[in-house]
Amino acid sequence: MYLSRFLSLHTLWVTVSSVMQHYPSVWGHYDVCKTQIYTEEGKVWDYMACQPEARDMIKYVKVTLDPPDITCGDPPETFCAMGNPYMCNNECDASTQELAHPPELMFDLEGRHPSTFWQSTTWKDYPKPLHVNITLSWNKTIELTDNIVITFESGRPDQMILEKSLDYGRTWQPYQYYATDCLDAFHMDPKSVRDLSQHTVLEIICTEEYSTGYMTNSKIIHFEIKDRFAFFAGPRLHNMASLYGQLDTTKKLRDFFTITDLRIRLLRPATGEIYVDEQHLARYFYAISDIRVYGRCKCNLHATGCKEENKRLLCECEHNTTGPDCGKCKKNYQGRPWSPGSYLPIPKGTANICIPSISSIGTFVTTSTISEHQQMLAFENLIGKLKYLLNNGELKGCIVDLFVFYTGMPTCVTTSSCTARTAGPASTTCAASARRPTRASCARSCAASGSRAAAAAARPRGGRRPGPRLAADCARPRGNGTKPGVRHWNP
Repeated sequence: MYLSRFLSLHTLWVTVSSVMQHYPSVWGHYDVCKTQIYTEEGKVWDYMACQPEARDMIKYVKVTLDPPDITCGDPPETFCAMGNPYMCNNECDASTQELAHPPELMFDLEGRHPSTFWQSTTWKDYPKPLHVNITLSWNKTIELTDNIVITFESGRPDQMILEKSLDYGRTWQPYQYYATDCLDAFHMDPKSVRDLSQHTVLEIICTEEYSTGYMTNSKIIHFEIKDRFAFFAGPRLHNMASLYGQLDTTKKLRDFFTITDLRIRLLRPATGEIYVDEQHLARYFYAISDIRVYGRCKCNLHATGCKEENKRLLCECEHNTTGPDCGKCKKNYQGRPWSPGSYLPIPKGTANICIPSISSIGTFVTTSTISEHQQMLAFENLIGKLKYLLNNGELKGCIVDLFVFYTGMPTCVTTSSCTARTAGPASTTCAASARRPTRASCARSCAASGSRAAAAAARPRGGRRPGPRLAADCARPRGNGTKPGVRHWNP
């Protein structure tokens, strides 16, 4: 009765909310975690999947360089002009602000003239390789939403690898290879993202599209996020519902666009020619004026906000979840295992909220101070917890009877968990457990376990099934002499 009525109410919620709830004009924003709607029971919460808005993530980044002394200026040195590689009278000096090029200039606001940029030492130790690792760390799981863009003030490197980490820099996987000659540098055939498809969207490619030496109008390197999204959402990303559906059902696809860290591995500076001019090594270096990374905090569809606290990003979790990524249920809300939210069905998704555990629900009775809607939710939560306890052999006595009564599921439990009800052998106990109990058997079982109130509540009343009062009394700890109480709570 209660389960069927719960399903009926759920159908009503969906119908009413589809008419009354205002959604963003573009599906897929998921910028509301819950809203109040009106039903026959009055105002109730309608929960939805939700996520933070995308933002410029560079403002929260921590950058490290390897080797740490690779930045030019200590000691001061001269280098060749970027527009004219044979004019080698420019100076880098870390002790002078106007001549210094520290790493933070990769992330400052552009607009100054000339542009501000980080710069490495020159290739003065040729033929020893000029290798630099630039690591960007957020100490937080990030979901990329736009292209990664790197703007070079030097020529774009002849060889470079963009890598990602999903475990805070402990392990790394390649995102994309860049080279003037992919076959020679990485033993890979050159490709572009346009050569991929839905089935090969996760392929790691080497591209020659962004490695073209000293060309004044060619400073930018892309890692194309949106072009990969377009395989599912269309060329103009007009069908985000399709993309979110794919992200929801394909974990590898979702993980592909998820990072905790990025690493730019610069392996060979731009030469603009086949051979290195050993007479003018001051021509060769790396210089980056801007890095752009757009994304959102990953909150497992349980938050619309992300705040910075003690120099660390944390999701502002809802749905009774907690943790940096809303990755677990709050204390007393572990009535079922934690689960991430779901993008489906579009446009609201599924919240998969954490529900109260039995110990936090306490006892509940049919009373005018608790709405029928709240009773339904509380009883559903109780049944969910009972299923878990039953599977682990922890249910006793009349709780087993009630569970089988309401669900109609044949149940077999161990002898140890049935001792409050029967002293028979295991086979007899399991056979008894598998029978659908009658109202009278529930009453006898509860009475045998010492619950007079439950036994009284279970007395036949016109052939109706036992109500929540019986479930409360059977679940309530014995020996304290207290009566069933009422706990007010919001689902």
